[in-house]
Amino acid sequence: MSSTFTYPGLREVNAPETLSMITADGVRLDADVYSPVGDGRFPVLLMRQAYGRRIACTLCYAHPSWYAAHGYLVVVQDIRGRGTSEGTFHPGRHEASDGAEAVEWAAQLPGSDGQVGMYGFSYQGCAQLLAASGDCPSLKAVAPAMAPWDIGRGWMYENGAMQLKQMVEWGVQISCEAARRKGDAEAYAQHKAFAVAPTWQQAIPAQPPVLTQHAELSHYQDWRQWSVEDAHWAAISPFAKAEQIAAKALPTLLIGGWFDTFINGTLAAFHELTRLQHPHLRLVVGPWLHFPWRRHVGGVDFGPEADLNTDALHIAFFDEFLKGITPAPVEQNRIRLFDMGSLQWQTFTDWPAHTRALYLHGTGRASMDVEAGTLSEQPAEAGCECVVHDPWRPAPAVGGCFGPVPGPVDRSAVDYRGDVLTFTSAAMDHALCLAGDISATLSVTSDRSSFDLSCVLSRVLPSGVAQPLSSGYVHLRQAPTSAVHVPMVATCVTLQPGERIRLSIAASDFPAHPINPGTGQDPMTSATVEALVTTLIVGLGGEDGSFIELPLLAC
Repeated sequence: MSSTFTYPGLREVNAPETLSMITADGVRLDADVYSPVGDGRFPVLLMRQAYGRRIACTLCYAHPSWYAAHGYLVVVQDIRGRGTSEGTFHPGRHEASDGAEAVEWAAQLPGSDGQVGMYGFSYQGCAQLLAASGDCPSLKAVAPAMAPWDIGRGWMYENGAMQLKQMVEWGVQISCEAARRKGDAEAYAQHKAFAVAPTWQQAIPAQPPVLTQHAELSHYQDWRQWSVEDAHWAAISPFAKAEQIAAKALPTLLIGGWFDTFINGTLAAFHELTRLQHPHLRLVVGPWLHFPWRRHVGGVDFGPEADLNTDALHIAFFDEFLKGITPAPVEQNRIRLFDMGSLQWQTFTDWPAHTRALYLHGTGRASMDVEAGTLSEQPAEAGCECVVHDPWRPAPAVGGCFGPVPGPVDRSAVDYRGDVLTFTSAAMDHALCLAGDISATLSVTSDRSSFDLSCVLSRVLPSGVAQPLSSGYVHLRQAPTSAVHVPMVATCVTLQPGERIRLSIAASDFPAHPINPGTGQDPMTSATVEALVTTLIVGLGGEDGSFIELPLLAC
């Protein structure tokens, strides 16, 4: 490696120096330290990394040396049990204490001015939030991007349903790294093979052999046994420490993506910290996947505005709160949401909260004719729509946050399936803005003791292409006694004249969530051979009406 990093117009940066700290319980944690060339004292930017410190989140951030070139001492640390650091990795268990210790250690490094900011996305964002709850007075600002907030209810589960695809694939990734650390080449190869080509057609999809055979390598088997109400989740989740985080009033920059698997976590953190009157909170949500954060998403070009320079955004944020440099006004906006219709950024002081209900109407053939079911501001006449779920060929996840190919991927072919109900609005005669929270309320009964509901809101273009905007999934362990509320992912989009919106309803979105067998047994442990054909009856009109609430704004 070169002895220095050089960037035009910026400070020259030394090659990284590897330094180690020892935690209070005697565990060595290793870090790479990037320092500007020459004398001086600089604020510290700390990233606590779960995937190897040399990776340093360069999937969506500039190299640490680039950040150092802006006048920062950049520290990228392998967390406990990862990279070359000692110990065993238990997600969330040590991040509050280890993170707080790492902040104070970094604040005392040669060349540090004693102020520390933290950055990083995904698990690295979660590590920031947990550290912020600990005893670390030197921490002055955090920038968690696309991070889990409630690990039980928002990462492992969604409204009681296991997030199968996400949790298995992450479990395999964590287990694979543990195999590498052990030098177990065979186990590493097995995990790598599954990661490249996931196989969901297992006797029990939530128990793939690669994870059951190597249970000791990761957290997966423990997490799979914890119910959504288990107290273990609070012990490892930032949400349980929200009051401590808010009380510190650390300047906080939250970054999310409309098609990121953690968008609900990002927004939940924002809403909860807002409720607790956090005074220095900013939110930026782009049209992005978990990574990369670019204009081209799922085959759609969201235009040059979507290529937001998030590295420059971070520098402006840390310059403001660690160096006292006032940034441009746009970078100080409390809420910036990318509008996926106008292809521009919208700014807000408060989260938009205006909603309007559209009611589901049908002729009895909404599962057979994609145009038979409609959405209207007027309540429907009394009636129903039926849809049959066959576990032999379950309705699949397509696009959105959890599809095998995420993003605004055309789902029209799935909408034409006979096991999907579709309800589509009339074409817009003028632009219509949606910005904020979405939910569906469905009057549903079934011929089985347990069933699931998948709801997807799409933007239907004049060509017939249906681009997913929002989704929600609910696992019903027993027959509901009232209408079912389905929280859905928030969005921001200006619908253009001629476009329509569509609500699609099914009993599965495999493999995003496991198939409900319909027997009352846990989908996480039930064998696929036990799954039953299930009929759903969606009530329309009168007291049994079903509707979707949309966040409508004046354009």
